[in-house]
Amino acid sequence: MPTPESLPHDLHRVSVVIPVYQGERTLPALLTEIEALTTESVTPDGNRVVVAEVLLVFDHGPDGSAEAIRTLEREHAFVRSVWLSRNFGQHPATLAGMASSGGDWIVTLDEDGQHDPAAIPEMLDTALRERATVVYARPLNPAPHGPLRNAASRGSKRLIDRLVGGTDTTSFQSYRLILGEVGRSVAAYAGSGVYLDVALSWVAGDVATTPVHLREEGGRRSGYSLRKLLSHFWRMVLSSGTRGLRLVSVLGVAFAVVGLVLAVVILVGRIAGDPVPEGWTSTVIIVLVSTGAVLFSLGVVAEYVGVAVNMAMGKPLYLIVSDPASGPLGRRRPR
Repeated sequence: MPTPESLPHDLHRVSVVIPVYQGERTLPALLTEIEALTTESVTPDGNRVVVAEVLLVFDHGPDGSAEAIRTLEREHAFVRSVWLSRNFGQHPATLAGMASSGGDWIVTLDEDGQHDPAAIPEMLDTALRERATVVYARPLNPAPHGPLRNAASRGSKRLIDRLVGGTDTTSFQSYRLILGEVGRSVAAYAGSGVYLDVALSWVAGDVATTPVHLREEGGRRSGYSLRKLLSHFWRMVLSSGTRGLRLVSVLGVAFAVVGLVLAVVILVGRIAGDPVPEGWTSTVIIVLVSTGAVLFSLGVVAEYVGVAVNMAMGKPLYLIVSDPASGPLGRRRPR
């Protein structure tokens, strides 16, 4: 294998990172497509590019992905497997693959086949043309998840972009090209519970997008349940800074002002001799609303504290281990 010093100076080496959860049926076809890019080629803008390695990160899915990864690693010299100690989730698995990569650029894409590897050269051209350290795929067609999930995804990104600010969350996609040294640095310092794209936004320079067409998901069910999608959304909120805590403060001030105004209105009414209706209804409403605001505020604060505690206790974002089949777990007594 040629050393980095022996490679042409203008050749861009790409590491492709694929987190694998349910890839038993889709990975072989995807690797066949990527194989065409493992031979040096020229991009539309005239840049020389080659996919130097594909890292398949096993995230302990429910199907036969582990054996599929082993088979693909035996069949393709450019495939490397990365084994996690347990299921950590898509973003930690992606970060584990990024930390294990060695290319000039890192491309992350899904296992289900909806991301066309043929767009990689165009994404590289965009990065070089716009001097961008991160390039996101910009879908030209709706994602193959159904209209309700697509609408919820777009709405949540816009909501976070408005409430949190400072980060263009609307461009976030799992199909991305990242400058290698930036991606590996993010994988090294990212803490437990971090949202990958938010972590990238902390250090990335210019960010660009490239138009791509999304494909169908290879006929398999999505690994994301409603609970996982909500957890995904909440992790994005908590990772996006402390503005959520500021919103809690604003909420407290708003309720204090409403209470003060209400007290003044009642006092003025009594002084003016207007009858003020007495009863438990208004009292109960005020108590419930105020208590709800307090509990909501405490809940948001507790979530931030929980993230800080996990990081302070050293909870790892991921843990890379050897292939279980090659270690003690794979040693079985012959029958």
